[in-house]
Amino acid sequence: MRDKLIIFDTTLRDGEQSPGASMTRDEKVRIAKALERMRVDVIEAGFPTASTGDFEAVQAVARAVRDCGVCGLARALDRDIDRAAEALREAAAPRIHTFIATSPIHMERKLRMTPDQVLAQAVHAVQRARQYTDDVEFSAEDAGRSETDFLCRVIEAVIDAGARTVNIPDTVGYNTPERFGTLIRDLRSRVPNADRAVFSVHCHNDLGLAVANSLSAVANGARQVECTVNGLGERAGNAALEEVVMAVRTRQDLFPLDVRLDATQIVHCSRLVSNITGFPVQPNKAIVGANAFAHESGIHQDGVLKHRETYEIMRAEDVGWSANRMVLGKHSGRNAFKARLKELGVVFASDAELNAAFERFKELADKKHEIYDEDLQALVTNSGTEAEHERFRLVGLKVVSETGRSPHADITLLVDGQEVQARSDGGGPVDASFKAIDGVLHSGSTLQLYSVNNITSGTDAQGEVTVRVERGGRIVNGQGADTDIVVASVKAYLHALNKIMAPAERTHPQL
Repeated sequence: MRDKLIIFDTTLRDGEQSPGASMTRDEKVRIAKALERMRVDVIEAGFPTASTGDFEAVQAVARAVRDCGVCGLARALDRDIDRAAEALREAAAPRIHTFIATSPIHMERKLRMTPDQVLAQAVHAVQRARQYTDDVEFSAEDAGRSETDFLCRVIEAVIDAGARTVNIPDTVGYNTPERFGTLIRDLRSRVPNADRAVFSVHCHNDLGLAVANSLSAVANGARQVECTVNGLGERAGNAALEEVVMAVRTRQDLFPLDVRLDATQIVHCSRLVSNITGFPVQPNKAIVGANAFAHESGIHQDGVLKHRETYEIMRAEDVGWSANRMVLGKHSGRNAFKARLKELGVVFASDAELNAAFERFKELADKKHEIYDEDLQALVTNSGTEAEHERFRLVGLKVVSETGRSPHADITLLVDGQEVQARSDGGGPVDASFKAIDGVLHSGSTLQLYSVNNITSGTDAQGEVTVRVERGGRIVNGQGADTDIVVASVKAYLHALNKIMAPAERTHPQL
């Protein structure tokens, strides 16, 4: 039998560490269900001790997912491990992932512990986690800059203590493929009990080498890759799940491994994560970018028409690119609407929530002739899933923009249940609208990013706007979608302000 490559998805944990990418519990469950349909092997759902919200999100994912493992992250501390075990109690296949740093700089400067103390703490953490589950993973944080001799000691000890998986993270993206592959090979050959654990890697993309380093590790015996959808993650991100999977699938001559993942779900999952986090996928992104299978050059087009393999090493259909159109219109019923959304992984908690979403669908159907799955995903994602926490909501908007005159905006907002009105001029209709909002809310925030993308093709397509705002060192993303781009912009800005003006309670470790 051929070896299996385990796909460990950490979009919900490490991916969420991207500035502004925080997800609600319901959004995490939606993504987790999509990952389950895609048949990833393990979902790292979060860091339960970070906050009550993160604990509840991990707990909700553990309840919702049945067909793959669910993992909670824990520092090598008793309280973290106990909290993770509690959050995972209802999981069908729970895994506790505990970690401690092993590089000289981390041990001396961050932990202020000696190597022997770190070794003892690592063993204790694994032993405590094994009291709750047989599936325990240990990570040597900043392994990429750790001393190999000390890594060997730690790995041997944690395997003896009961760790089934040993993860070697390149936490700061410092390594190169040849060096990282050699490290994995050396560890596997030098650790006496290496055959009793799966070796895993978790690579960051600071030098643009996360996928290359991961594949080099696989070529040298690693059998689990920790990755995220769209490469989402801290700083420059993590190894992109779609790139790792399709590289292994496409180059079976180099990686003769089985991957159970259903690749036809990749594009759908990519779009869902992009919609929820507010991180658009660049057009030239491998596998899931809009241009990934597009050919403009006449020579390329001619070659593809004659024989696809002349310029395409993968079929677009194999990763989920298709004209998957929802042929529903304004006369369609709730049942058809509900059934299609269920196929997309959206399940409503109540009839009231379904009815509200259905009304928004009807409004969209009046504006657009054809409704696509992407429209539905954006409609649900931007539908106010946090409506119960909304302090600010758009009631009405009027903008005037004409050549030779300064644009101005009249806006009506619902602020803590009371209608307020404001007017402002600006450099354009969006600028005027934002200034009008700022004149009412006085948020004290700074706009860091403003981005517009079309959700589907055509002049009647919804525009999806992403904004990023900062206040007091805290960064959040906001999203809004509408066929009117100014309205979409206002929705996105209010979405961000609702987040930034709410209390924050998250803290995340980094691997």
